[in-house]
Amino acid sequence: MHFDAGTISFPGLGIDGINPPRTLPFTLFGREIYFYGVIIALGFLLAILYARKRVKEFGTNFDLVTDAILFAVPMAIVCARLYYVAFQWDNYKDNPISILYIWEGGIAIYGGVIGAILGLLLFARLKKQKLTPYLDIMALGLLIGQLIGRWGNFFNREAHGAQILNSFFLRMGIEEQGGVVLYWHPTFLYESVWNLIGFLLLHFLSKKRKYDGQTFLQYVAWYGLGRVWIEGLRTDSLYISGTDIRVSQLLAGVSFVLAVGLMLYIRLFKNPDGSRMLVNRADAPAKDAQSAPSEEAEEAEEAEEAEEAEEAEAAEEAEAPEEAEEAEAAEEPAEAEAPEEAEEAEAPEEAEEPVEAEEAEEPEEPVEAEEAEAPEEPEEAKGPEES
Repeated sequence: MHFDAGTISFPGLGIDGINPPRTLPFTLFGREIYFYGVIIALGFLLAILYARKRVKEFGTNFDLVTDAILFAVPMAIVCARLYYVAFQWDNYKDNPISILYIWEGGIAIYGGVIGAILGLLLFARLKKQKLTPYLDIMALGLLIGQLIGRWGNFFNREAHGAQILNSFFLRMGIEEQGGVVLYWHPTFLYESVWNLIGFLLLHFLSKKRKYDGQTFLQYVAWYGLGRVWIEGLRTDSLYISGTDIRVSQLLAGVSFVLAVGLMLYIRLFKNPDGSRMLVNRADAPAKDAQSAPSEEAEEAEEAEEAEEAEEAEAAEEAEAPEEAEEAEAAEEPAEAEAPEEAEEAEAPEEAEEPVEAEEAEEPEEPVEAEEAEAPEEPEEAKGPEES
């Protein structure tokens, strides 16, 4: 059942008189923007941020997870729409083109989950990746998206349960025309809280998982268990044509049994110890991504060392001519001083030779003359005295 207007209250929680708007107060390209879509987008964004935080714990990296998202999300949207249309065919058979009018509403979460799994299968095949680690990441992201996305039903005043008595603690009151308030099961709130508890449990259990795919199986079991009883309370369920069987309730029950059975089989007959998980393998993408920066750092260091060596060689080559010029400049004064010293050494020798000659000649001539002349004078004087 769907209500277009009317205030909402939760008397058991002390909340009264809420009137949430269905659309934003502006349009985009002439179309109204519904809060339902905004809340779905918010849940999707938070799921991606969470996945980015934990990808390395699952042995992969965010680039590969981004590729996986690009495969999974379009498939999820298409399958969510087809799932709904398949069980509401009477509403579309007269105007099949209206199947494309997804903005008018009409999608189913189980169809989205099936589409996301198909998208990841295609991604794993084309990218040659192990599927189960990406299923684990997807499971945690789905819980985030679902626990937030269900509040889009609150703004649309839809996806609630059957009418209940006024004494029920979590009853949700919706005011109808004329001011009459009727109380209903707030099944969107039940599922949101159930998914919140499931996310918290699986967040911690995923840190102790023993094999890839374990978190995904735990999600399938947990969500299936909750959806079985919550779907039974809703008034807008999809039914198998010609029966009273709720499609999502049946699918939830079967998926719960299969997931629990498979987990028990793995635990009893396989007893994995975690050694075969992608995160513990040497060729895990996360480890490759971690080693890549270190290799790049080493290459950068080698390049820096080579540049420093080239700069040192260039500096030495630049200094060599300067040293040669300094050496030549130092040699030129030395050569200039050498001739001066040689001239100074020759000059005294030339000056000494005349001195020696003069000393040798001057004493000889006077001495000989004096010795030769001195005896003659006295002999001449003595002659008369003797006569």
